[in-house]
Amino acid sequence: MEKKGKYYLTTAIAYTSGKPHIGNNYEIVLADSIARFKRKEGYDVFFQTGTDEHGQKIEIKAKDAGVSPKEFVDEVAGVIRGMCDMLNISYDKFIRTTDPDHERQVQKIFKRLYDQGDIYKGAYEGLYCTPCESFWTESQLVDGKCPDCGREVKPAKEEAYFFRMSKYADRLIKHINEHPEFIQPVSRKNEMMNNFLLPGLQDLCVSRTSFKWGIPVDFDDRHVVYVWLDALTNYITGIGYDADGASTQQYHKLWPADLHLIGKDIIRFHTIYWPIFLMALGEPLPKQVFGHPWLLTGTDKMSKSRGNVIYADDLVDFFGVDAVRYYVLHEMPFENDGNVTWDLVAERTNSDLANTLGNLVNRTIAMTNKYFGGVVCDKGVQRSPNDSKIDEDLKKTVTGAYAKVAEKMESLRVADAMTEIFAIFKRCNKYIDETEPWVLAKDEAGRDRLSTVLYNLVEGIVIGASLLEPYMPETAQKIAAQLNTTLRDFERLEEFGLYESGTSVTDAPEILFARIDSKAVAAREEEIREAMIQSAQAAQDAGETSVPEAVIDIDPKEEISYEDFAKLQFQVGEIIACEAVPKSKKLLCSQVRIGNQVKQIVSGIKAHYSPEEMVGKKVMVLVNLKPATLAGVLSEGMLLCAEDADGNLALMKPEKDMPAGAEIC
Repeated sequence: MEKKGKYYLTTAIAYTSGKPHIGNNYEIVLADSIARFKRKEGYDVFFQTGTDEHGQKIEIKAKDAGVSPKEFVDEVAGVIRGMCDMLNISYDKFIRTTDPDHERQVQKIFKRLYDQGDIYKGAYEGLYCTPCESFWTESQLVDGKCPDCGREVKPAKEEAYFFRMSKYADRLIKHINEHPEFIQPVSRKNEMMNNFLLPGLQDLCVSRTSFKWGIPVDFDDRHVVYVWLDALTNYITGIGYDADGASTQQYHKLWPADLHLIGKDIIRFHTIYWPIFLMALGEPLPKQVFGHPWLLTGTDKMSKSRGNVIYADDLVDFFGVDAVRYYVLHEMPFENDGNVTWDLVAERTNSDLANTLGNLVNRTIAMTNKYFGGVVCDKGVQRSPNDSKIDEDLKKTVTGAYAKVAEKMESLRVADAMTEIFAIFKRCNKYIDETEPWVLAKDEAGRDRLSTVLYNLVEGIVIGASLLEPYMPETAQKIAAQLNTTLRDFERLEEFGLYESGTSVTDAPEILFARIDSKAVAAREEEIREAMIQSAQAAQDAGETSVPEAVIDIDPKEEISYEDFAKLQFQVGEIIACEAVPKSKKLLCSQVRIGNQVKQIVSGIKAHYSPEEMVGKKVMVLVNLKPATLAGVLSEGMLLCAEDADGNLALMKPEKDMPAGAEIC
């Protein structure tokens, strides 16, 4: 196939604070499907992923574990890379921010930006969030807490170097306006413009002195480089960028990146900080940054302390690699958050993979063996106008699929692309029902028509499998092997009839996907959950503070009397509408029905729930809280939430379904 040019694709690099869950792994599988698809389209693809390994959080975790930070990140980075390999990820480079060549370039980049006046030395005094490693002003807090993660902040003062962000803000705004494809989906672009760029950028802290686990500023060794200037630059250092002007041929070939694929929670760093760093270095900006949604458990983000974490290796061990790949790719919406549970993966495996795909391949091969000794021959026979109509409709569906899939992939609608592929397999199943091969087999006069029908089925399956390869590579190869053929290049998928007539299929077809019993799923899920609990308890008993704890202690408040408590009015409310507060990064405005009245309540939970997720929930409400104005919006109550040690929030909901307005006492 003729090469179409380069395509440089990256994921966010995974933070080495612990083992990633399936919600983290979704991004790498999504990126892999795009990389594989682009390769089959003829692009010269370079796919980079890796690990982010510096920061105060790592230093603390390593100390708790009784090892050096390097020993700690070496182990976790090995786990992360192992999970990439387990999921059949076809990355071209796995970069680590502890790689010596990366660290050297970060020091050179820092010095260059300092020498040209973009970085200056100062001091930061403000409210500091340790998990986010960020300083905030009082006005930036949401409900008195960190606007990014919702955790507590503490007063702190620290000497630091700062980057002059405002110097490049107007230039970045102009670029975004002139390149509408730069930030996708559009909702992410609007958020960045309205919430961050247009209100004005503050200078960014780019060094720290309160911890040592980072890349030293080589001309001021009291400081280490702040995480974002370190982590973000991996996209150029990994392909040979040199701050002194001696960048490699590979860098000049690959940069700018064609796509940065990242989670929606770090879109700000990739669409504001990163482009501005590049502008200061005089380098082109990436062509597109796509902020994908989250993969949730039920309606919640995954959290070890919540006990709702699902790991990819557990799913793969039970369902298989391609079943897990299929689920996370097909079930994730383009813009809204997706949902994963063991039951849902089993349901999809049974319906789509075992029934639609696996059964189609198995019975096509079985009929070929039964009626023709395994030999597939195209007799080109239609015995009636209806036969011709049915055959042409099948061929139209099969040969027209690639154009539809390519169109969806161009806009990164991967789930929709997979739906188009499975339309081939569904059409083939319908074709079997229409042609009734078992009926044709009863009449010798229908033998050539039967042979034609089976040939058409095999040809349709081969084309479908060839399209399926980027998403489910092992399954696609297994299908081709059972049909004794090879998967095709995309440029040949609009031709029908390329399967060589007279080819013999396997005489022992393999079951691609067996149906899964729901009881077996429940048993395995419970077994894993119990093992997690026992492991956490054992670690806690051994005094390992780095593992999630089963309970949380908080500072006690002043005791109150029953009379004080009786003044508080708690009721069940039903959220009937919800939207983001325009001038806030973290606030949601909900319309809450409580009995026959509707109250407007503003809550700092945007980092944990989307407006769409809020609608329809029954929640616990403090009804008689004195009204207040937050970010210019009136709030007439408070939604009650629980918070874990990681700062994750969960709305408090009644155990049983209760009517809106029910008193909580």
